[in-house]
Amino acid sequence: MEWITVLRRAIAYMEAHLLEEINAADVAEELHISSFYLQKGFKIMTGYSVGEYIRCRRLYLAALDILSGKEKVIETAYKYRYDTPESFTKAFTRFHGISPVQARKDASAIHTFLPLKISVEIRGGEEMDYMLEKVCDFRVIGLERTFSFENTYEELPKFWEAFRRTYGDVLFQGKKPENALEQAVCDYHIGEYGVCIDEGQKGAEEGLRYMIAGAYTGGAVPEGMSVFAFPDMEWARFRCCGRMPHALQDVNTKIYREWLPGNPDYEPAMAADVEWYAKGDMDAADYRSEIWLPVRRKESR
Repeated sequence: MEWITVLRRAIAYMEAHLLEEINAADVAEELHISSFYLQKGFKIMTGYSVGEYIRCRRLYLAALDILSGKEKVIETAYKYRYDTPESFTKAFTRFHGISPVQARKDASAIHTFLPLKISVEIRGGEEMDYMLEKVCDFRVIGLERTFSFENTYEELPKFWEAFRRTYGDVLFQGKKPENALEQAVCDYHIGEYGVCIDEGQKGAEEGLRYMIAGAYTGGAVPEGMSVFAFPDMEWARFRCCGRMPHALQDVNTKIYREWLPGNPDYEPAMAADVEWYAKGDMDAADYRSEIWLPVRRKESR
């Protein structure tokens, strides 16, 4: 299914089920697409996570119901899937800037949030700098955490900063490793890869598995680290050049806005992607990095 069609159908499904208990996994299942790619693509294309979109639409519709005066606040709260009137009032006030009671007196303060309309100019992914490569026995080892799709943009940089603060002396200053974790960080060059994985497990909507990793070549895995083995498959490797993180973010956006939509030959093969980081100054104008996307050739129709 084409990406533009996916996003339009996702919005239509959410709009039709706003009064029900739905989440990103439900939307993805309805569209027969990975929750990982739905959420990542939706965020890049619209600026909102799936959860944010559902929440904003509910709060706008709730304001219209309150303005009509036909329902009590408690009834509106339960209608739009809030557990208590207090949690609804808190969310409503944060979104609109005024409480439900105040909204009845000042309709002009209501924050309008209408259904999104998806309209994208597809400029042709063939102009992007990338190569296709079959990779076998690709295994990574590293430190991992699970992040909510709601706050990955805020929390991932903190994860990297904590990693550099903890292991920077070992990686960059020549400090001798003092424990098994520090030794593994050096041996496996942890930090060369940033790995996003969604294995499609039940409850995957609750978080994104992310690893700060290096290439695993065998050997002991210290407590606190984990290993992930990718199946043998083809990867599209998109080259990035420029200061971090802007260069990488720009290419990532182009992948979802230009390369994936309408691509006549390839589609994602697995709910995962990999960021590769070269050694060097990440603030340099010529710094090199890459985004790796597992792909498969589309079947002829």
